[in-house]
Amino acid sequence: MGRKNQKQKKKKHSSKLQEQLLQKGTLELTRSGIGYVVTGKEDGDVLVRPGDFNTALHGDNVRVKVVKINANSGRKEGRITEVISRRQTEFTGHIQLSTNYAFFIPDSDKPMPDFFIPLDHLHGAKNKDRVVVKMLRWQPGDKNPVGEVLEVMLPEDESNAAMKEILAQNGFPLSFPEDVLEEALRIPDVISKSEEKHRKDFRDVLTFTIDPLDAKDFDDAISIRSIKKGLYEIGVHIADVSHYVVPETALDEEAYQRATSVYLPDRVNPMLPERISNELCSLRPKEDKCTYSAVFEMTEKGEVKSYWLGRTLIHSDHRFTYEEVQDILEKGEGLYDGEIRLLNNIAQTLRKDRFKKGAIRFSSQEVRFQLDEKGKPIGIVVKESKEAHQLIEEFMLLANKTVAAHIAPIQVNKKPVPFAYRVHDTPDEQKLAPFMMFAKKYGHTFDISSPSSIASSFNQMLDDAKGKPEQHVLEQLGIRTMAKAVYTAENIGHYGLGFENYCHFTSPIRRYPDILVHRVLTSVLDKQPMVDKKMEEKCKHCSDRERAAMECERAGNKYKQVEYMKQFLGETFEGVISGTASFGFWVETIDHKCEGLVSIQQLNTYDDFRHIESEYALVGMRSGRTFRMGDKVKIKVVAANLDKRQLDYEWVLGEGNVEPAAIRKDGKKAKRTK
Repeated sequence: MGRKNQKQKKKKHSSKLQEQLLQKGTLELTRSGIGYVVTGKEDGDVLVRPGDFNTALHGDNVRVKVVKINANSGRKEGRITEVISRRQTEFTGHIQLSTNYAFFIPDSDKPMPDFFIPLDHLHGAKNKDRVVVKMLRWQPGDKNPVGEVLEVMLPEDESNAAMKEILAQNGFPLSFPEDVLEEALRIPDVISKSEEKHRKDFRDVLTFTIDPLDAKDFDDAISIRSIKKGLYEIGVHIADVSHYVVPETALDEEAYQRATSVYLPDRVNPMLPERISNELCSLRPKEDKCTYSAVFEMTEKGEVKSYWLGRTLIHSDHRFTYEEVQDILEKGEGLYDGEIRLLNNIAQTLRKDRFKKGAIRFSSQEVRFQLDEKGKPIGIVVKESKEAHQLIEEFMLLANKTVAAHIAPIQVNKKPVPFAYRVHDTPDEQKLAPFMMFAKKYGHTFDISSPSSIASSFNQMLDDAKGKPEQHVLEQLGIRTMAKAVYTAENIGHYGLGFENYCHFTSPIRRYPDILVHRVLTSVLDKQPMVDKKMEEKCKHCSDRERAAMECERAGNKYKQVEYMKQFLGETFEGVISGTASFGFWVETIDHKCEGLVSIQQLNTYDDFRHIESEYALVGMRSGRTFRMGDKVKIKVVAANLDKRQLDYEWVLGEGNVEPAAIRKDGKKAKRTK
């Protein structure tokens, strides 16, 4: 027995040692060429030198072997043994053509090899053409990857090329593989009689969709009918994507890898092929559709008496835009005006109740670019959240919350069933402390005795600051103190919404976590709860892809801002300081919501300015002139760099501004400009 135990101990020790030496993570490359495999482990990341990448590129998911541990610092060095999955397989760049061969030089600020392109894979590309290339293979030991040209981008199509570059660099494919498209095309577009029998039929109930004017994928609909006086049945019907996209198919694998649709100013890069997103699953008017529904019996005061979850059939009677519904609400007349006004009253009651129970009332402005036929921005519109938007938002929140609360108590083998919750943690104390000090300067105090009291303090501050000059800056800084919402199998609740249980159930056409939610819900309703042991891994992947999509959207908006502001070079605008740093401050123009940087070098021609972090301000050491976040200033547009997606502004000494002391050579008190 003793020997057997010793062998088992040795085996366990050897296995643990192997685990320590062979680790999984994401490769991050620096501009210098050094790589780090980010493992998420407490003992730190693994440094990898350029000769040890083994075909891995920036962002790839890899397996790394630790070959050296520094005795003094504990720093680990390793070599990559395997590329588990690639973050990016499509790239933008230029072709370099010779007589017998061609190379592709990628556009990247990270170290990357050139691609070898066989001449029969050029597909019409010529020397120096800007192209999109797909990596076909890169065998260990080969110096260069082999690629194929997917698209030649014309010089006049600069904006289109930039948007594709943004998507590709963030790991979003620009096209769907053939097997995925074929799989989507093979799905029947007729709902079979046997399928109809398995679904609750809502086709004779008044149902409609409310979406943006330019939407093509309608993934949610609302139905309403009266049960008796004061009691209504309200259905939230969601496109049943999980009926068409099933596990272990090329379609499902592609959707999982993308994990989200990406919304750029001039296009959508969809998670699913158009056949699924715009045809089979889109809840278009006057068509029978398969849906997944949360159906509520509710009073006109928003009290939920009961709910039902399950698969349904609907037939949308009408497709509304937000503008049309808002018009009905404001005028009190129009198609289905009685039902719309009733739904709105219930939604507004739900909204008030949500805030009363601790949801935080942050609001943020979004902009929409008006584009010409070539995608060039010709105007910018600030999107407002009106009651029509809130109507849909509140019923979607209700459905999401109800599904999560239904799943939360379910257990398998005395453990919670793995599920994709959408969670939001309480504020970070380190971020909250300087914000509280800043808010105190405006007379706002915080009670930090509990998470709920912090939320109440935020709401009180937002109420008190409404309409005052500091409102915008307090909102923006307040949002920055908040944790980021993520997907996880660990249900810690959603702090910002004030919900104990929350998930994403209502947008499966554009979000993969919603598909995961539908699958688990189906298994629970079928009394056979599924145990997906990889749920946490899938949640992390979806959170990572969501962050990448947000990066794309930010970069796309920034590009369009620069493209739009190019026409105003040399012109002066009113703006608001939107951020400060040691190297200058950012200003967002009031007219266009376009952000640019005023550099410290320009400011230092007037005075010696220092960044006071706790004040979110730059302060002149001689004049005392202060540029604080939220201040209104005048700026001149001096540069618009599309390649860097960067706007440069200069501060303009305007009427009412105090002239910094450095302008005066005689040392006398600065005058107020006229």
